[in-house]
Amino acid sequence: MKGVDTIARVRRAFHQQGWSVKRISRELHVSRNTVRKILRTGETEFTYEREVQPMPKLGDWTGELDRLLASNEGKASKERLTLIRIFEELRALGYEGGYDSVRRYARSWSKARGAAMADAYVPLFYEPGEAYQFDWSHEIIVVNGVTTPVKVAHVRLCHSRMMFVRAYMRESQEMVFDAHDRAFAFFRGACTRGIYDNMKTAVDAIFSGKTRQYNRRFLQMCSHYLVEPVACTPASGWEKGQVENQVGLVRERFFTPRVRVKSLGELNAWLIDRCVAYAKAHKHPEHADLTIWDAFEQERPSLVPYVGPFDGFHSVPASVSKTCLVRYDNNRYSVISTAVGRPVEVHAYAERIVMRQDGKVVGEHPRSFGRGETLFDPWHYVPVLTRKPGALRNGAPFREWRLPAAMTSVRRKLKTAPDGDRQMVAILGCVSVDGLAAVEAACEEALEQGVFSAPVILNILARRRDPAPVPLLQTPATLQLAHAPVADCARYDRLRRID
Repeated sequence: MKGVDTIARVRRAFHQQGWSVKRISRELHVSRNTVRKILRTGETEFTYEREVQPMPKLGDWTGELDRLLASNEGKASKERLTLIRIFEELRALGYEGGYDSVRRYARSWSKARGAAMADAYVPLFYEPGEAYQFDWSHEIIVVNGVTTPVKVAHVRLCHSRMMFVRAYMRESQEMVFDAHDRAFAFFRGACTRGIYDNMKTAVDAIFSGKTRQYNRRFLQMCSHYLVEPVACTPASGWEKGQVENQVGLVRERFFTPRVRVKSLGELNAWLIDRCVAYAKAHKHPEHADLTIWDAFEQERPSLVPYVGPFDGFHSVPASVSKTCLVRYDNNRYSVISTAVGRPVEVHAYAERIVMRQDGKVVGEHPRSFGRGETLFDPWHYVPVLTRKPGALRNGAPFREWRLPAAMTSVRRKLKTAPDGDRQMVAILGCVSVDGLAAVEAACEEALEQGVFSAPVILNILARRRDPAPVPLLQTPATLQLAHAPVADCARYDRLRRID
């Protein structure tokens, strides 16, 4: 059939220019029957759809092909066969037709099945402060020139559509806690319900319906913020469609093209600014007279007030090696030497690692997300130096130890002394008693006097440690003696002679 442009020229030539059918046929190279059909029907477009598709060779094999297509549809995406493989299996069964017939049939089969499986949805409405949705996404960024995958936490208020986005190196439970705390601090409140998928960091077991067995620590977090957790039906992403859409929006607008930053902290600060800028620049989908930011400001009074951070850590037991190290997440962290020989409890936060033993903190470090790294705190090894002072010179924890300037000067000068290491260890041992500031001040005073030996510095600390002498009491004038007593030892001798 002719295209819409040819039909338009035929209609204009007849109705506007007054051409005859014969002239239109001759000038526009269209048959007279086609011209008459265009003019009689008044249609501006003609389409042809075959009502019955002849399948002389495939007709007897449609049942078997339906079975192969349905079986292939039910497989996991990585295990599904291509259409050419299905055609080859059908040929192995005896089919003698061509591939095009199978391809056309498979296309119509998929279209019919899609129409049969299409579902209708009911638009949802949320009251202010009623619910938020949470989800994760995986993105690729460049940190200091290194391509790095990151996990991005998404929180979205269902009423105002306000979003919060933060990137992490892990998708573990402590990151979930930190993301909630930072989101609620940003929103200045929480909602009464939180909508989640069945992530392992929150749900331990899935039962029939909406019944879930939630993780104990996750329930503690929800109780802290007064949130009721609600889990979606498995494989039903539309139940938290807002945050699912947010994932695609953030990936397209924030992470494309690939973001280049110097650190994760810089990225997260930039993401907060982008979230605010997007909310102020875009209209609310249901209230055209409001931006998302305006709707968020109106929703804020309805939020559950922010009650402060939840102590969100993931706790695991660990042993302490003889080198005062604890292994966690493929890295090692030092603890105080007195903790050796007994287990500790590692509290993993999003940005730090804390080790506790008998309720007391025995080590704390910034969290490392590399592999095979060792984080030392040299002060953890000072008690060991009292027995092995020689380790101060070559010990791994002391290689890049940055002491205050005065103590560094004393350490450098003591390296020339025969027992310099032992003297420096004696000075370092005073830090636990007098404090770092007092020891630094004593070193400064010793250097001003032109000496740097440990006995001098320890003497300065001892003098500063001892309290000042008690001032003498002044005798009132009424109690003062009129005649000062005179010492007379002869009176004692006279007493001895008396029998």
